[in-house]
Formats: sequence, C-alpha cells, structure tokens
Amino acid sequence: MQLDPTQLEAALSRGLAPIYLLFGDEPLQLGEAAAAVRSVARSRGFGERTCLEADAQFDWSALTNATASLSLFAERRLIEVRLAGDGVGRDGGEALRRYCAGAADDVLLLVIAPRLDWKTLTSKWAQAVDAAGVIVQVRQLQGQRLSRWLAGRLERAGFRPDADALAVLAERVEGNLLAAAQEIEKLKLLREPGPLDAQALLASVADNARYDLFDLTDAALAGDRARADRVLRVLAAEGTAAPLVLWVLARELRKLAAVGFALANRRDVAAVLREHKVTQYRSESVLAAARRLPLVRLWALLARCADADLAIKGRGDAEPWSVLAEIADGLALAARGKG
Repeated sequence: MQLDPTQLEAALSRGLAPIYLLFGDEPLQLGEAAAAVRSVARSRGFGERTCLEADAQFDWSALTNATASLSLFAERRLIEVRLAGDGVGRDGGEALRRYCAGAADDVLLLVIAPRLDWKTLTSKWAQAVDAAGVIVQVRQLQGQRLSRWLAGRLERAGFRPDADALAVLAERVEGNLLAAAQEIEKLKLLREPGPLDAQALLASVADNARYDLFDLTDAALAGDRARADRVLRVLAAEGTAAPLVLWVLARELRKLAAVGFALANRRDVAAVLREHKVTQYRSESVLAAARRLPLVRLWALLARCADADLAIKGRGDAEPWSVLAEIADGLALAARGKG
C-alpha cells in the first residue's frame, strides 16, 4: 500500500504493517515519518530496536539472521535498515522478498532510503513490500503543497494563519521544511495562539531577541559586517546545522545573481522575481541589493558555497564555519560597494 506522508498517522492508528518503506529527498518529512513508525511500534510492545546500515558492502544475510533470531530482551523487535544508495542489489531484493513472504508477528521491519527511482519501485522486492506493507514517499514541497503543509503545521501549533502570512513564511523558507519548522517553533515561544497575519508574523520575527538564519542574510545585505559576524557566531554557538546556514546564504546569492543578470541584460526582472518567489514586501530590497552588488562577486561567492558544501561533508581541510563566515562577510563587503 502506498501512502502520502499526511496519511501515515491515520494508517498507524489502525494497526501496524509488517514492513514500512520510507524514502525521499526531504529530510524533515522522512525523519518524522520514521519517528512516527518507531513511536507506534514502541507503544505496541516492539521494545528492542536493531539498526542495520546497508551500504554497498552490506551483507544481507545480517537481515535474515536478525529477523530469524530470538530476542533475549523483548518479545517483539523493530529492525531498521538504512539504505545508503538508491537500491538494494540482488541479494537485498531477495532478502526483502523472503521477509515479506514470511513476516512474523514479533518482528517489524522499517526500511529508510534517501531516494528510489521509478525502476527500483517497479522491482519485485518493491512490489512485495507494496503488497505486504506500506510505502511512503516524501517529496520537496513547493507552491500550494508547501502552503498546505505550512498551514497544517501552524494550525497544529495553535495558529490560524491568513493567506498573506502563509505567503510570507513560504517566501522565507523557500521549501526548506527544516527552516520552516524552526520558524514555527520560534513563533510558539513568541506569540499566543490565535489568528496570524503577515504583519504579526513579521513583528514576531523582528521582536525576537535571538538571531535566526534570515537575520544573517539581512545583515549581510545591509552591509553590516559586524552584525553578520555576530549573527553567524550565535548561530554556530546555538548548534544551528551548518547545511541550513549554507542553504540560506546560497539561496540569497542565487536569487541576487539571477536578478542582477536580468538587470544587466535588460531581461524581464519581474519574471525573475516571480520565478524565485520574491514576495512584494521584499521585492524592493532585493532589487536594490541586486543593483549595487557586482555580478562577479556574487558568482565568486557562489563558488565558495560549493567549497563550503565540501567542507561540511568532511572533504578537504577547510573548517565549515570559517568558509561560511567568509561567504557572509564577502556578501556584506559587496553590499557596501567594496567588492
């Protein structure tokens, strides 16, 4: 059975399937779907959890042994298989098909994958999972799907957002659900539940004494090097994930580069603003920044974003936060016309 992430909670409340396959390239939904399965499994007595990391060298007999062995600590067991790539290979396919054909009541199998292509989803092992259990695909959200997700998240937090508030929040997070969840958690701390319009949302952000991801780009675009450096240091000290900081910097740079290129080549700037989902309330500041920032500096800083990505992944000797600080400072210097 194939389900949308929004349908998983209701399906779990009706009972557990013997196997769940969760996959997709959106980390928040993927993590929350896995957490939901684990939570219900614990409540149903699956007290022992075994995790298997299935990389290219993984021996799939470990799964067969794990599902067949008796537990010394709990009567019911959750076995979690985390796929490193986009497939399971021949041995993995056979192991999963065997499990689906003879799943036991005391074992629940949870398979998590970063992505699976259409060919994999039509394979015999995936069809066996579909027949015996549940498949949930998470996707990047854009447009109306993102607005509906934001509306649901805000409503569960106690807010009643209007269309303008949803548009402002969607523009701020641009599909990054981790950033959206962070923003909504912050709103819960700053505002009482109830109606939420765009003005109230922006006022809450402005009144917040703690810095967030968007304070960093605002400070850099304003040419305030000292504040940009201070915001970055606070984000690092608070344990903000470096990929989120890179995302917000790269997003702003790509947006400004696109608008700057359109201005330089007399293209339809309004179309570029729409393409990058720049709301009306931010369009003037984005245009002003794009007019004063040299394109060559923006392209160079985007190249440094690639270096930051490699540093975050542990490739090379660079320290990720140092590269991120260089990017933010370079953007602030360019904003002051010194680049």
